[in-house]
Amino acid sequence: MNPIAFLPLTSMVVSLTFAGFVLRHYLQHHHTQLLLWGVGMVFYGIGSASEAYYGLLGWNPTVFRLWYLFGAILVAAWLGQGTVYLLAKKRTANILMGVLGLASIYALVAVFNARLDPTLISASELSGKAITSPGVRLLTPFFNLYGTLTMVGGALYSSVLFWRKRVLLHRVIGNVLIAAGAIMPAFGGTFSRLGIPGALYISELLGAVVLFIGFLRASTPIESKVEVYA
Repeated sequence: MNPIAFLPLTSMVVSLTFAGFVLRHYLQHHHTQLLLWGVGMVFYGIGSASEAYYGLLGWNPTVFRLWYLFGAILVAAWLGQGTVYLLAKKRTANILMGVLGLASIYALVAVFNARLDPTLISASELSGKAITSPGVRLLTPFFNLYGTLTMVGGALYSSVLFWRKRVLLHRVIGNVLIAAGAIMPAFGGTFSRLGIPGALYISELLGAVVLFIGFLRASTPIESKVEVYA
């Protein structure tokens, strides 16, 4: 049993708690961005749960495929799509959602048909290196770039907008935290590739916590009144 596995296990608890919080708001208010943020955090939880399984119980090809599909490919893009629905015109958001949906189906088929070689990864952390089918790993940067640009860019844009107007300053703070939380796993992945053990899992945990705090700060003004979304 790898003690580092308790980091993604904690990430799973935080992300699924966050998902439940956001989806409860969606059921109350029916804003599309809340649904997509909730689904995105469920994907985050699936990815973290898969990492914890690997650390505690060892290799399982189905668990690996779930991790790569939801944790490595889809999570950032679906979270970012929620921000698109918040900031863009509905027609534009719907078109991008259609493209993302089709791309996600393609990714599902590709990942679950990919050849795997578990001897290519370490005993402590999951890695896309286990995928030996050509082209499958090339999907990851496209999804993650879209997710990072939309989520981080959208959060920073909202922060600047509210700051200039000197209104809803709680959203400025919240959106800055959302941007920071969204980008943390990317830094962790970089440090992990440099050979720092546990860096990815630590960054994922911090990212989930900061995202949750950011959403709470953005959706809860200083006054007692609670607003709907960031």
